[in-house]
Amino acid sequence: MGRAILGVIVGYIVMAGVVIGSFAAAWMVFGQDSAYKEGLWEISTTWMIMMFVAGLIAAMIGGAVCAAIAAKGSKAAMVLAGLVLVLGFVDAGFKLAAPREDRPTVREDNVTMFEATQSSQEPTVMLLGNPVIGLVGVLIGARLVGRKRAAAVG
Repeated sequence: MGRAILGVIVGYIVMAGVVIGSFAAAWMVFGQDSAYKEGLWEISTTWMIMMFVAGLIAAMIGGAVCAAIAAKGSKAAMVLAGLVLVLGFVDAGFKLAAPREDRPTVREDNVTMFEATQSSQEPTVMLLGNPVIGLVGVLIGARLVGRKRAAAVG
């Protein structure tokens, strides 16, 4: 049971680290102009696709780490997937419930990454899609580790 709990915790931390690192790297490489629609805080389609792909890869890595740490046959990856789904929907709920009138709509030319995280306007499809992508990614990553274990035994 201890390995399962550790797997969930470490898998989640690794997943969060990969997401943060990939977004920071994408921000430095592509800049704010590719992240947003011109002059607005609305996320561009390119950035949204990048976020979905990065989120899927991060979730797969997190699921793989979780499964690798947890004992064979453990349901730790299912717990991590459920945690990702629930926390993602809770976050989406808070963002959707927040009054949008209070947020700025016009974006200045040079903004920091911190300002971007505070003022970005994510579409509803992204807010609700990210938790589902995270769930799927965790399960795929865990399954890959499970297959590798089965191949090593068999």
